[in-house]
Amino acid sequence: MRLRDRVHGSSSRQQAHVPLHMPDIATICAASAPRVTAGYALRVLGLAMAVMTPAHAAEPPPAPGAPADIAVPASTAPSVSVEQLLVTASSIAKKSKDMDEARDKDLLPKLGATTYNIDEAALQALPQGDNTPIDKVLLQAPGVSYDSAISNPDFHVRNEYANVQYRINGIELPDGVSALGPILETGFVGNLNLLDGTLPAQYGLRTAGVVDITSKIEANPGGNLDLYGGTWGTFSPSVEYGGESGQTQYFLTGRYLQSGQGLESATPTPNPIHDDTTQEKFFGYGSTLLGDSSRLTYMAGGFVGHFQIPDVTGQAPLGDFGPSTLPSTALNETETDRFFFGVLALQTHYENIDTQVSAFARYASVNFMPDVYDDLAFNDVASNVTRNSMLYGAQFDAADRLSEEHTLRAGLDVSIERTQVDNLSTVLPLDGAGNPVPTPETLNDSTSKLGWNAGAYVQDEWRIRPDLTLNTGLRFDQMEQYVSANQFSPRIVLLYKPFEDTSLHAGVSRYFTPPMQAQAASSNLALVQNTTQQQAIPLADPVRPERATYFDIGVDQKLLPGLTVGLDTFYKRSTDTLDDGQFGQAVVLTQFNYAQGRSQGEEFKINYSQGGFRAYANASYEVTKVKDVVSNQYLIGDPVELAYLANNWTYASDAQTISASLGTSYRWNNLLASLDGIYGSGLRAGFANEQHSPGYTQWNAAVAWDFDPWQDHKALTLRLSAINIFDETYVLRGATGVGEFAPQYGPRRGLFAELSQAF
Repeated sequence: MRLRDRVHGSSSRQQAHVPLHMPDIATICAASAPRVTAGYALRVLGLAMAVMTPAHAAEPPPAPGAPADIAVPASTAPSVSVEQLLVTASSIAKKSKDMDEARDKDLLPKLGATTYNIDEAALQALPQGDNTPIDKVLLQAPGVSYDSAISNPDFHVRNEYANVQYRINGIELPDGVSALGPILETGFVGNLNLLDGTLPAQYGLRTAGVVDITSKIEANPGGNLDLYGGTWGTFSPSVEYGGESGQTQYFLTGRYLQSGQGLESATPTPNPIHDDTTQEKFFGYGSTLLGDSSRLTYMAGGFVGHFQIPDVTGQAPLGDFGPSTLPSTALNETETDRFFFGVLALQTHYENIDTQVSAFARYASVNFMPDVYDDLAFNDVASNVTRNSMLYGAQFDAADRLSEEHTLRAGLDVSIERTQVDNLSTVLPLDGAGNPVPTPETLNDSTSKLGWNAGAYVQDEWRIRPDLTLNTGLRFDQMEQYVSANQFSPRIVLLYKPFEDTSLHAGVSRYFTPPMQAQAASSNLALVQNTTQQQAIPLADPVRPERATYFDIGVDQKLLPGLTVGLDTFYKRSTDTLDDGQFGQAVVLTQFNYAQGRSQGEEFKINYSQGGFRAYANASYEVTKVKDVVSNQYLIGDPVELAYLANNWTYASDAQTISASLGTSYRWNNLLASLDGIYGSGLRAGFANEQHSPGYTQWNAAVAWDFDPWQDHKALTLRLSAINIFDETYVLRGATGVGEFAPQYGPRRGLFAELSQAF
C-alpha cells in the first residue's frame, strides 16, 4: 500500500479520464497480477467488478432535465472539465459520508462503550501495513491478549474465551464454526473501532467485544497491486480497486497467501514442521444512493484456508497400534476452512428518523482430516471432524429524535442456522481387561440441528443537559438450540463531560450469550464405550447460554493537542460461564460451561499524533476466575481435576494477568519508519490452570519508501519489515492447561519485503 494518504481528487488523479468498462479493468488487473495456481480469489475479483459495476454503455439514458453523466465518449472527453469531475465525485462522497455519520451517530451510536479507534492511517503505519492480519491489528488495542490461531480467534478481549462480534458498516456478521485464521481481509478496512465494557442495547449475543469496521471507499477509480513475501516461503499478492460510477461507490479486494508458517509452531525452532498453508480471501462492497435520503448497500466476502497441522518432535507411539518406533514429525494432519457471506442493506436518513434494514446469509465449514495410521499409533484415535453451517438472518434498527432532549431507538434481529456435525472416529476396541486391541473400527457420531436466535431492544438517549447524558435500554433475547432459553437485559450508562477535553462514563449492563451452535453439539458417549475413545467422565450435560452482569467506569482526557489518555476499570459476574478448548487430537474447539465466573481489571491507554509522528501505549491488568464445570464434563478427562475445578475458584484458561502494547511511527515526506511491540505475562498452564506460561515480548519494525517513477505519478512503494526482530523464543500454550492438546509457540524472526503499485 502506498504511503501517501488517499485524498479524494488528489493531484495524482487530476487528469481527464475516460472511464473503462469494468470487464476491461478486470482484464488489466488479471494481466498485471502474478499467476498463482490457488489464487482463485483474484480471478473472482475481476468477475465481481464486472457484476457490481455495470458498463456505461448499458446505463439507461438520463431522465429529462437531469444532469449529464460524467462518463462521456472519448471523442467528447475534452468538453468535460476536471473541475466538473471533482465536483460530481465530491458530491457523491459527501452524501455517502453524511449517511455514514447518520448511521454511526444517530442510528447506532456507541454510547457508554469503551472505544479504541484504529483508522486507515494508523493501520498503514503498522510495520506490515495492509499485510497485518486483522487479529494482529487488534493486539495493539488495550485489554487484548495474544493466543494461538487454534484458539480461534487468536486473541482475547478482557480474558474472554472468544465472544467477539464483527460488524461491517453497522451490520453484524454471523459467527463461523471455529476456523484457524482471520476470515476477513485487512485491505478493505477504512476504519476500525474495538468496543467493550457496557455496550448499548443494540449489541447482543457476542458482547466481550465488538470489532466495528467501516469499509474503504474511493472517490475516483483507482486501486493498488501489492506483492508481499519473505521468510518461511511466504508469498502473498493482493489487489484492491475502488471508485464511483453514477450514484454508486464500490470497493473490492482479493488476496492469496502461501506460507510455511500457517499456524503457531508446535516447536521452538526457527522453521515450523509441517505448517504449510494456502489462503484465499475476497471482499466486495458497493453502495448506491437512492436520492438524498436513502442508500442501498451490498457486500460479499469469502475465505478458503488450507492448513497443515504442526508436528511436534520426540513424541513416541503409545504402543497399542503399529510399530513401537515412528517419527512424530511424519504425522500428516490437515484442515480446510471455508467462510462465505453476503449482505444487502437499505439505509434511510430523514430529518428526525433514521433506519437501516438488512438481510444476510453465511456459509461456514471446517473439515479436519487425520493421518489415520499415525494418529492411531500416537493417539489411539483418528478423528475426521466435519462441521457445516448455513445461516440466514435479518437485522432492523431505527432511531427517532423526539425532541432536543430525547432520542428513541429500537431494533430487532433474527437468525436461523442449520448445523451438521460429523465426527468419524477410527478407534481401537478394548478387550475384557480394558486393553486396546489393534484391530481398528470406525464410528460415526453425527448431529444435525436447526436452531435460531432472536433479539429485540428499545433504548432512550436522554440529554439531561449539554454535559450530561443518560442512556437506558432494555433488550430481550430468545434462543432455540440444544437448549431453549431467554433473558431480559437492562442496560444503563451515564456520560458526563465536565470540561471540553474530559469525558467520563459509568454503566451497568446485563448480557445473554448463547453458545456457538456448531461447537455446542451433543456427543454420543455410549457410541464409544469399550473403545480407546471411551470417556473417564461419563457426563455430557448440554451447553447453556452465559448470563452476566457487567460494570464499567472510564475516563478519557485530552492533555495537549494530539495527546489523549484514558483509564478504564471493569467488573463482571457471570453464571453458566462459557469456555472452550481443543480436547483431543482433532484441531476443533468444543464449548462447555462453568457454573460461575468473575472478572475484573483496569486498562490504561495513551495516544499522541502530531504531523507525521504517531505514538501509543496500552497496558492492562486483569484477573478472570471460574468455578465448577457443569456441561460437557467429559471433556476435562481427569476426574481428579474435575473435582478440583468443582470446589475451587481457578483461573480461566484464556486469562492473562498483564497485557501491553505500544508503537510509534514517523512519516517524513516519502519515508516511513515504524516500530511496535506486545508484552504478555503468559496464558494459563498446568493442572486446573494453576500455573502460567512464561512472560514474553515481541517487537516488529519496518521502513518504507514512496517512489515516483512514472509519468502518471502513481506511487510505487517499497516496504521492508521484520517481525520478532530480536528472535525471542516464547511459548503461548504449553499443552498442559485445560483444553490444550499440543504446544504452540510464537513466531521466530521473520523478514519480509513488500512492493506496492498504485494504479
